[in-house]
Amino acid sequence: MTTPQDQIDTWIDAHFDDEVRFLQELVRVPTDTPPGNNAPHAERTAELLAAMGLEAEKHAVPEAQVKAAGLESITNLILRRRYGEGGKTIALNAHGDVVPPGEGWTHDPYGGEIVDGKIYGRATAVSKCDIASFTFAIRALESLGAKLAGGVELHVTYDEEFGGVVGPEWLLDKGLTKPDLMIAAGFSYQVVVAHNGCLQLQATVHGDMAHAAIPDSGTDALQAATHILSALYALNADYLKVTSKVEGITHPYLNVGQIAGGTNTNVIPGKVVLNIDRRMIPEEDPTEVEASIRRTIAEAAASYNPPRGGKEVTVDVKRLLLSRAMKPLPGNQPLVQAIQKNAQAVMGEAIPALGTPLYTDVRLYVERGIPGVIYGAGPRTVLESHAKRADERLDLKDLRAATKVIARSLFDLLQPN
Repeated sequence: MTTPQDQIDTWIDAHFDDEVRFLQELVRVPTDTPPGNNAPHAERTAELLAAMGLEAEKHAVPEAQVKAAGLESITNLILRRRYGEGGKTIALNAHGDVVPPGEGWTHDPYGGEIVDGKIYGRATAVSKCDIASFTFAIRALESLGAKLAGGVELHVTYDEEFGGVVGPEWLLDKGLTKPDLMIAAGFSYQVVVAHNGCLQLQATVHGDMAHAAIPDSGTDALQAATHILSALYALNADYLKVTSKVEGITHPYLNVGQIAGGTNTNVIPGKVVLNIDRRMIPEEDPTEVEASIRRTIAEAAASYNPPRGGKEVTVDVKRLLLSRAMKPLPGNQPLVQAIQKNAQAVMGEAIPALGTPLYTDVRLYVERGIPGVIYGAGPRTVLESHAKRADERLDLKDLRAATKVIARSLFDLLQPN
C-alpha cells in the first residue's frame, strides 16, 4: 500500500530537476552583503514562486532603516499557505543574502554549475538551497491533497549576514508574522537546537599622522593597533579554558576579520580601524563579554608608549552587531522528533540533535518565545560545504533528501489531531 510519505518522495523525485533549476535561478542573481542590494533578488524569487502558483507577499523595508543597518535595499518575502482550522502555523526561514565571493573560485560563483552531482555557486549551501528545499517541500505536501490543520509560512529574508535586524526581526516587530513553530535553514545530517552568539565591535585607533621621514613627530596608529591586537588575541588562550555543556559547541573565540587605515605609503598612519568578531557560547553573558573586550582594549591602549613628545593613543569602540545565542525552548520537541524520525526513514541513519558554533536568524524567533530548530540541505560539516569560501557547493543528493525530510515532517506536524 502506498503511504503519504511514499507519495511525497515520488513527487519530489519527479520534480527534482525543476527544483534544481529553481535553485540555479536563485544563485544567478547576486546578493553580496555588503553592499546588500538585495531587493532585486526578492523580486526575482517572488516571480519564480508566482510561476509555480505561489504568491508571496513583498515587504519592502523603508530605505532609512536599511541604510541605518549598513545595507542598500531589502524586500523580505512571506508566502502563507493555510490548510485547515486549528493546528499550528509553522514558519520556514531561509536567507537570500550572502557574503561576497572573494578569490580562488574555479567555478562561476553566480553560475549554478553542476559538476559530478554537485551544484556550485555562492549560497548554494547557505542558504538559497533552502529557499528551494522549503518551497518544493511545501509543493510536495500540497500535492497530496490531504486534510491538514494549521498552515505553513515561507519567510525569505535578506539580513542574516548583518544580524537580521531588517530581516526576520523587522517582520516580527511589525507583527507581520507570529508562527507557533519554526525551522531555519541548516544542514541535512543534524537537527540543531542551540547555537553560539556573536558580538562584533569596531575599534578605531587614533594616533597622530606624520611624514615618514620624521616618524618621531607623530604617533603611529598602526603600531598601537598591533599592540592592541596582541592583547586581544591573547584572550583566546583563556577562552580555551571555557567550555560549553552543549554538544557540538566547544569554546569561545575571538577574531579580527578586517583592518583598515593609513593614507599613503610615505605617511605614518594616524588612524587604524579593527573589526572584531567574538563568538559566545550559550552559557556566556553578552554584557560581560563586551565589557571584558572593551576593558582589554582600553588597558592595551593605555600601556602603549608613544614617541617622546608624541600624542597619547585614543580608541573609540562601537558595537556593530549583537547576536544572542540560541537556547532551546521546551516546545521544540515536536520539531526535533518529526525531523529525526523522517531523516532516519529517508537517509537510513539517525541524525543527532545538538548545537552549532554558527549563529543564525532562528534566535530572533526563539527570543520571542517561538520554538525553533535548524534543519535543511547540506553536508555533515560547514567545512565540506565551503560556505563563505571559494567554490561553495551542495551535493544534490542532500538537497533531495532534505526536501523529503521537510515535506514529511510538515505532514506529521500538521495532522488534524
